[in-house]
Amino acid sequence: MSITIAAFDVDNTLTVRDCVVPFMRSVAGTGRLARVAMSDIRGTLRFVFRRDRDALKQKFVKGIFAGRTAAEIENLGVQFASKVADGWLREDVSRRLRWHQVQGHVVILVSASLGVYLHPLGDLLEVDAVLCTELEVVNGVFTGQLLGPNCRGAEKVSRIRHWCEESGFAVDDLVFAYGDSAGDTQMLEAFTNPTWVSKVDIEMEVS
Repeated sequence: MSITIAAFDVDNTLTVRDCVVPFMRSVAGTGRLARVAMSDIRGTLRFVFRRDRDALKQKFVKGIFAGRTAAEIENLGVQFASKVADGWLREDVSRRLRWHQVQGHVVILVSASLGVYLHPLGDLLEVDAVLCTELEVVNGVFTGQLLGPNCRGAEKVSRIRHWCEESGFAVDDLVFAYGDSAGDTQMLEAFTNPTWVSKVDIEMEVS
């Protein structure tokens, strides 16, 4: 039986905006977010100038989540996912996602966004899997560390292939992919029908 997998990036592809910073703001407040940014300002600017998104994300994850209980943050994640689902989804791309589901395709979210809200969002959208950046929890408390690498660039492809192996899918099943940024390039190249999502509505006709 032929399987068709459709993978969607989330921030600025499936949604109309970035989700990471707004979620951190909802967790810690604008003041705390600013203080984390200003701490070791030279280091922060160095990460920005080098476009080191991984190091920058790790800095903010440590400053915002370290010491917070998993139960508290997971509850906030569920609330945030509902907010995204209710008002932040791109109409054209979410229509495409639903089209794939109607066709019986396997639909997955693959994102550098955070699992604490992406897993609840995936449940709301009824997708088959969510592959994303995860936060480390030890004894019910966030350590402030990422659990594994930031899920962007080559890591997206690595996560997809590992998930395929675990789920019994083949590389030939990787058919449709949607992304909007340089962090999606390698994922799009791994699929036979990639779509670069711009700020303009994507075409809805699918061959």
